[in-house]
Amino acid sequence: MMSQPGLLLLARPSAPSKSSGALPAAAAGKRHPVSRSPAEIQQAFAAALLDPQLPVPDGVLGRSAAPDLRRFAVYRNNIVAGLTQSLRRQFPVSERLVGENFFRAMARDYIAGHRPRSPLLMTYGDDFPDFIEGFPPAGDLPYLADVARLEVAWSQAYHAAEAVSLEFAALKGLAAQDLIGARLTLHPSLRLLRSPYPMAGIWAAHQSQGEVVGLDRWEAEDALVLRAETQVRIHRMAPGRYAFLNALLPGSTIEEAGEAALFEAREFDLGSCVVEILSAGAVVGFILGGARCELPAQ
Repeated sequence: MMSQPGLLLLARPSAPSKSSGALPAAAAGKRHPVSRSPAEIQQAFAAALLDPQLPVPDGVLGRSAAPDLRRFAVYRNNIVAGLTQSLRRQFPVSERLVGENFFRAMARDYIAGHRPRSPLLMTYGDDFPDFIEGFPPAGDLPYLADVARLEVAWSQAYHAAEAVSLEFAALKGLAAQDLIGARLTLHPSLRLLRSPYPMAGIWAAHQSQGEVVGLDRWEAEDALVLRAETQVRIHRMAPGRYAFLNALLPGSTIEEAGEAALFEAREFDLGSCVVEILSAGAVVGFILGGARCELPAQ
């Protein structure tokens, strides 16, 4: 962590003189964290950064060798401002739905109780939708949390591992019985979401910087998020598609996944669905009779 001019974090004080046993003058009469490990000092420092109710941590001294709240507040402000900006970048549609001031206030409340668990800020805010769902001031927008979940899925798909999608020709030569018994391996970027609200429609309506496009229908939606050929796309799925893909993820055969889809939507057509997901780039391999077929990543 870069230090603010004039602000010093002391891990432990200078050792007392062996000849006199006296403390250095700057340390006389002051309490130092001699009994705390560097890790404990760092944890206290981090906790105080995100909680303005906590005092300046022991050992954080200004030029006068006294706790300096004003200078420590600079660190607090920089951390909160940086994390808020990270959330704004990850949830642009959510911010447009509530406005910048509301979003900043909501982000501050979230940041106060959610420290980053990784130095990679691309993962910070993955649980922000759950926070939104329980945030009382956002109660008038019950769809907001699901739109935020869609934005998390977009970010996760963008940063997912590379994989080469299979072309339809890879399965075309299989006998019908072999095909329905195959287990498809789905693209690592694939994410599935289900909402009682038109989350994908709301997201799509806010992709231009101009006037928001109105929705034709206000109804529940299933969404597929997928990065194919470096571009993340969000697909609104027809009935049965969510159940089909959700069954494939843990390893069901095409036949078993088709049965799950038909149970949910009687109009589901297995053949057209398989063609659709292959065309979208959602399949990277298949397992047939214990043998795996998968193209190497480029």
